[in-house]
Amino acid sequence: MVRVGFIGLGSQGAPMARRIVEEGFPTTLWARRPESLAPYADTAAATAATPAELGAASDVVCICVVSDDDVRAVVTGADGVLSGMAEGGVIVIHSTVHPDTCAEIADKAAAHGVSVIDAPVSGGGIGAAERRLLVMVGGDAETVERCKPIFETYANPIVHLGELGAGQITKLLNNLLFTAGLAIGQSALDLGEQLGVDRARLGSVIASGSGNSFALSRVVDPGGFDLIGNHAGNVLRKDVSLVAKVAETASATPGIVLMAADATLDRMGQSR
Repeated sequence: MVRVGFIGLGSQGAPMARRIVEEGFPTTLWARRPESLAPYADTAAATAATPAELGAASDVVCICVVSDDDVRAVVTGADGVLSGMAEGGVIVIHSTVHPDTCAEIADKAAAHGVSVIDAPVSGGGIGAAERRLLVMVGGDAETVERCKPIFETYANPIVHLGELGAGQITKLLNNLLFTAGLAIGQSALDLGEQLGVDRARLGSVIASGSGNSFALSRVVDPGGFDLIGNHAGNVLRKDVSLVAKVAETASATPGIVLMAADATLDRMGQSR
């Protein structure tokens, strides 16, 4: 079977890695903190001392770290994956990053005979554990097909969107729309209160009507908006900032959706 390496054992990556291991793929893990590897002590997964060692032990390496700089560090940094990976290998960037970061890494990987695809995900740790993550893939079709059996251990659906970077753009647009939806949902509930309609009952009605959305379901409970800000505010700010930069570079007009997303960030104290 294809040998898989996995880096990024956070709340999203950990259940993804476990699904790969449980499906029987020979898997090697690396983490900066030993405690991140402890939950896998009872599995068949091997561990590596460095990303380079992991790269040498893997045909496909999945990266699920947080930021663009984190991706660069584990792939192209000192003792990075590329310094150990053999020609013909594939690096899968599950992290949500700027499309240009994927292109930059792909250029460096090509010099080693290694391919890169981007495959950001949506659905959270529970989605991974239940094998229903949404994977948005950009890259060479043949390489994507090669990686699909790995993705299928934790994902359904898996959507190939085009060339390298297409997955990142799609994920950023999805998160932009969600962020904008938070502001719109919160604003509608606030307006209802001002007009004398009980907030909880209004939320219940809209949840059964044509105005329903996933974002609304997150804010309909008392304190829901603040809870999202506390747990995901930094991530939303990062992703909105990234898609704004992509749009600016392309001279595209993001329009009202970016304005609404900015309103969400302002309300959370997370201005981009």
